[in-house]
Amino acid sequence: MSPVTTLGEVADRFGLALSGEPAVAIRGVATLRAAGPDQLTFLANPAYRAQLPTTRAAAVVLHEADRDSAPGAVLVSRNPYADFARIAALFEPPVPRHPGVHETAVIDPDAVVEDGASIGAHTSVGPRSRIARGAIIGPGCVVGEDCIVGEGSELVARVTLVRRVRLGRRVRVHPGAVLGADGFGIAMDQGAWVKVPQLGGVVVGDDCEIGANTTIDRGALDDTILEEDVRLDNQIQIGHNVIIGAHTAIAGCAAVAGSTRIGRWCLIGGGAGIVGHIEICDRVTINAMSMVSHSIREPGTYASGTALQENDQWRRNAARLRRLDEFVRRVNARLNPRNEP
Repeated sequence: MSPVTTLGEVADRFGLALSGEPAVAIRGVATLRAAGPDQLTFLANPAYRAQLPTTRAAAVVLHEADRDSAPGAVLVSRNPYADFARIAALFEPPVPRHPGVHETAVIDPDAVVEDGASIGAHTSVGPRSRIARGAIIGPGCVVGEDCIVGEGSELVARVTLVRRVRLGRRVRVHPGAVLGADGFGIAMDQGAWVKVPQLGGVVVGDDCEIGANTTIDRGALDDTILEEDVRLDNQIQIGHNVIIGAHTAIAGCAAVAGSTRIGRWCLIGGGAGIVGHIEICDRVTINAMSMVSHSIREPGTYASGTALQENDQWRRNAARLRRLDEFVRRVNARLNPRNEP
């Protein structure tokens, strides 16, 4: 579809109920506040509802309950954010790619590059690796030995697949990400560290997306696994032998230590830390900056940490927190002076 479309075409393509003139041209998308008369916007978060009556947008994608508050045309949706995302994609067409191997790329004789794959400038593909039909390896990427890049997957630029990394179909990996580096395996012996060989790999399921500068370590013996449709933000650390269930999303700067298993349809907030060797069941939400130190066996929303405070107040509370154990012992001693069970 052309980057210029009409409200009627948008409604038909995405199955939305239109209230307004179908012939109105749409040339782009924007926020409620910034949208102009030839742009489309959306309302999904109630926090922005106050901006709806004054928007200048040609139309708003919204819930049925908000229809009467809109000043103009609307596209009624059961999930405005998701439908707006699909519409917005019309206005950012994919960059055209030409199948073939760039003259500066280095392909090992034992590697396989299938017809229809695109290998960018200054990229290398190692021995026994396979780049499937329709895959795109952007400029400056390194694909090490024994790797697979599945059909329709894309390494955007400067992505490194170190060793034994297997990407499914339609996986997208953003610049600077490193998959398949050594997991952090070390054993202490007589006062010195002994490195534990990392003999596993990394397996990434179909339709996953991995953000910029995110790292996923390969397993020590078994593989580190991302099931299908996992979404990782930028600058995330996934330790060796972690398993992340399908449709889970993790926000930026989170860290998951080794051998932890995260269930399906989980949401992990930015900056969260998850210790190793625990399990998190399906449909768990972890709030931002939380520390998860034990397994979670019931679905729900979990949080830890303290809210922001004025500095002097924080210092006073922190000083009292250090004496909390002593205080509890004194209270217990008064309530139970004979130390009876």
